[in-house]
Amino acid sequence: MRVLFWGTPDFAVPSLRALGEEGHQVVGVVTQPDRPAGRGRQVRPSPVKEFALSEGLQVFTPEKPRGESFMDSMRALDPEISVVVAYGHILVREVLDLPERGSINVHASLLPELRGAAPIHWAIARGHEVTGVTIMRMAEAMDAGPILHTVEEPIGPRDTSTELAARLSGVGAQALLEALTLLELGDLPEVEQDHDRATYAPKVSRALARVDWAAPARTVADLVRAMDAVPGSWTTLDGAPLKLFRPWLEPHDEGASEFAAPAGEAAPGTVIDAEGGTERGLGVMAGDGPVWFAEVQPPGKRRMEVDAWLAGRGVEAGAHLE
Repeated sequence: MRVLFWGTPDFAVPSLRALGEEGHQVVGVVTQPDRPAGRGRQVRPSPVKEFALSEGLQVFTPEKPRGESFMDSMRALDPEISVVVAYGHILVREVLDLPERGSINVHASLLPELRGAAPIHWAIARGHEVTGVTIMRMAEAMDAGPILHTVEEPIGPRDTSTELAARLSGVGAQALLEALTLLELGDLPEVEQDHDRATYAPKVSRALARVDWAAPARTVADLVRAMDAVPGSWTTLDGAPLKLFRPWLEPHDEGASEFAAPAGEAAPGTVIDAEGGTERGLGVMAGDGPVWFAEVQPPGKRRMEVDAWLAGRGVEAGAHLE
C-alpha cells in the first residue's frame, strides 16, 4: 500500500521500518518538530525523523497537523492509508479521512483498557500481568475507534516500562503488518469497543512518580518499575531527591548483616538493609513490608548500581526516605 506514516518516539521506529521491509511504499512521514532533549537540552530530531531521513523518506514536521497548506501537501502524496504510531497529536476528521482507506493506529494496550498517552507505564503501575497491542480504526475521540486486530504480551514480575516498551514496539510492528495483510485481503472485521469498560492511562509526570512509602510493597515496586527511565520514581534523603530503580520484593540472601535493621520495627521509608551487592541491594520499608532496589540516581549524578552509591555516600540502616 501507499502509506502515510505518523509517529515520533523510538516506539514507532520498528513499525516504520517494518513497512518498508514488507514492501509497502511509505510516501511521507509526519513527526513532531525538533525539540530540546537530553541533559544538555540540545535541539534534536525525533527518533522517527532520524530513521526516516536515513531511509531517504520525505519528512514533515508541522507544529499542528492541520491547515490548508498542510492538507494540500498531504493530498499531493496520494496515500492509500495512514498509519499512526505514538505521533503525539489527536488528528482531526479531515486528516483521518484523507486516505481512501482511512487511518489506523498502533496502540500499546488491549483496548478499551488503558486509553491515553502512557498505557505501558500504567499497565505496570496498576499491577497488570498481561497487556498487548491493539490495531484500531482511528476516530476523533481518544483511542475509541473500532478494533481491527489485537496481540497479547505478558508482563514479567520484574519488567520495567523501558523493557516492556521495547518488546511491544516489535509486537506492534508485526501486528501492523498482519492487519494490513488482512485488510488487503478484505478479511479484517471492525469490532466496536465496549466503552463502558474503558480505563485511562494519563501522561506520567514527576509528581505522579514520587514514592509513597506508606503504600503496600507491591504497589511501590510496581510504580518504580513503571516509571523507569522517564520520569523515574523518586524519594528524598536528607531533603535531596533520590531516584530508585530495579526493585524486587525478596532479597536473594535472607541472612542478616551489620548493615541490616529489624524490618518489623521500621516505619515506612526506613532503610532496613544497606549491604548492597547483587545479593541484597538497598532495602527500604514500605507500608506492609520491605522493597529492595538494585540501582539509584542521586541528584546531579548518572544512574548507578547501588554498590557504587553506598560506597560513596555510606548511607546506613536506619536512615529515612520521604
